[in-house]
Amino acid sequence: MPCQVSPYVCHVFVCTHDKCSERKACATTDPAKFREQLKALVQQNPALQGKVRVSVAGCLGVCAQGPNVMIYPQGLWFSGVTPADAPHLLVTIEALVAGREPPA
Repeated sequence: MPCQVSPYVCHVFVCTHDKCSERKACATTDPAKFREQLKALVQQNPALQGKVRVSVAGCLGVCAQGPNVMIYPQGLWFSGVTPADAPHLLVTIEALVAGREPPA
């Protein structure tokens, strides 16, 4: 089995609660819409193309705080995301790709 380094600077995993049995925290938000918005924002930014991957994640195990997003390899975790959070997360991703400290 070959092993290689990821081609992405950031790999963003968005829990869309597809496999989660406790969806209470996600019920008032739309994590699938958030993922689509974030993915579209990444695709519209030439500086991020080919460097960032936005993927669906199954259950990330902390449903009570969801929906959740994690960014690797930086190890950043965001909880309770909503579609309105996509632009802020994009700023974080842009900083990471550029090698800067992400905003608080």
